[in-house]
Amino acid sequence: MNPIIKLSDNAASRIKEIMSGIESSSIGVRVAVKSGGCAGMSYVMEYAKEVNPTDEIIEDKGVKVFVDAGAVMYLLGTEMDYKKEDFSSSFVFNNPNESERCGCGESFKV
Repeated sequence: MNPIIKLSDNAASRIKEIMSGIESSSIGVRVAVKSGGCAGMSYVMEYAKEVNPTDEIIEDKGVKVFVDAGAVMYLLGTEMDYKKEDFSSSFVFNNPNESERCGCGESFKV
């Protein structure tokens, strides 16, 4: 079975960097999907302080990503990447389930 989310090397090293710089009560990052944005849904990332019983846990390249149960069906097969450009840097989700993405890149539709 394929993982729900695969991490690029850039994403894994950025998560390691972030995790090494925060208080030790966080155990990883959580990825969720919420309603909103101009295309209908948007990605949410936050520090995970505990494992929710319904979380899917992805361990890849030395980091833990907790996927909210409600987001699993929207994220299957997604690659999480980290892009650094001249004036901004952000995590990017390359999601094969998207049928549409808004112009600003903040939200998507499946």
